[in-house]
Amino acid sequence: MAAGELGAAVQPHTTLDAKGLLCPLPVLKARRALKAVPAGGVLEVLATDPGAAKDFVHFCDTTGCELLESSEPKEGILRFLLRKPA
Repeated sequence: MAAGELGAAVQPHTTLDAKGLLCPLPVLKARRALKAVPAGGVLEVLATDPGAAKDFVHFCDTTGCELLESSEPKEGILRFLLRKPA
């Protein structure tokens, strides 16, 4: 399934608002927020830093999280859905 196709099908456990933060803060705050997400749960991250797309791909590659969605639902707002490893 292509990134962005899941849409409303996945219900996030929690949402992290990282809008206005520059690299590496969205990823660092996501790492901290994932501690409160249960195994297999989903974290939604909203960000505005264009570099966040690449950062979250790398983050998922190194942590075992699954990047369920990477989209831009509103101009300038990036949305990432991360599934925490079970």
